[in-house]
Amino acid sequence: MRAVLISGGLSMLIALLGTPLFIRFLVRRQYGQFIRQDGPTAHFTKRGTPTMGGVVILVATLLGWAGAGLVTGNRPSASALLVLFLMTGLGVVGFLDDFIKISRQRSLGLSARWKVVGQGLVGISFAVLALQFPNENFRTPASTHVSFIRDTQIDLAWAGPTLGVILFVLWANFLITAWSNAVNLTDGLDGLATGVSLIVFGAFVLIGVWQSNQTCQGLTTAGPRCYEARDPLDLAVVAAAITGACFGFLWWNASPAKIFMGDTGSLALGGALAGLSILSRTEILAAIVGGMFVLIVLSDVIQIGFFKLTRKRVFKMAPLHHHFELSGWGEVTIVIRFWIIAGLFVAVGVGIFYAEWVAG
Repeated sequence: MRAVLISGGLSMLIALLGTPLFIRFLVRRQYGQFIRQDGPTAHFTKRGTPTMGGVVILVATLLGWAGAGLVTGNRPSASALLVLFLMTGLGVVGFLDDFIKISRQRSLGLSARWKVVGQGLVGISFAVLALQFPNENFRTPASTHVSFIRDTQIDLAWAGPTLGVILFVLWANFLITAWSNAVNLTDGLDGLATGVSLIVFGAFVLIGVWQSNQTCQGLTTAGPRCYEARDPLDLAVVAAAITGACFGFLWWNASPAKIFMGDTGSLALGGALAGLSILSRTEILAAIVGGMFVLIVLSDVIQIGFFKLTRKRVFKMAPLHHHFELSGWGEVTIVIRFWIIAGLFVAVGVGIFYAEWVAG
């Protein structure tokens, strides 16, 4: 538990104090955000605001996690390293996307093909490695079972180990792509994606700590409802580092934002969320905990699908937060209300998680 507190506190301080230094660096290099011409007109005033703030979130997370390990003497686990690998790898893809946008002064960065290739390479590597590294109890960081609150009876390896690995890689990459795009779509208003991420990753701190207290690993007295996650406390330490980094970054990202996280941050946070859900065996539960992200993705899917079928729009503009902007809501009002909704989703998700254990 000490590692969780140190990780979160250290990453928060690094992000809080490091972000203004990074802002000054970006301003000197004139690395400012390019604003889409088809977006809300109120956003035109944000043109030139420094972006790529996700670099701070990434660095603060890595340093916070590493600092906690040094202070407590805990050796890094395979699960923690895998989540950080996925987060960093997707962050690099996002960084390249942001850098191209800035250097060429356009709203499009990496081409869709290269973005998919980059995400695919990182995602496939993560998925394959997650089925390796068995511990002394022969448990690997991930399993081929589809999970809700714990592994279900749906085993992707039902037709054989080779096919199981292939199906798991596809399933894991679906989750990685879905979550990274969900956070990316949410990052449209000052502080929105950062605040929602803070709340969601905070929930995974609680989930990891609870799983650690009720783990099946090496306990002769483990009850029938113990959790099979390989390294739950280490995952909680990683989640705490991300939560702390978002806390510190939000100070500067809240309206009016002094810096944007960019694709560097949104893809990294989405990847971390996917990795935590897979390795904590809470893949379906994560869709409830991160329900605000899911709502925003659904609004985009509904808008596109309905328009293709009827040539009419359900929302004034998608994703959902832009619809409320064009309806006359203030940006701060939208962000705070979406934070509240995100908190309600987290409360429901954590409540279901705890209720399942009690009812078991």
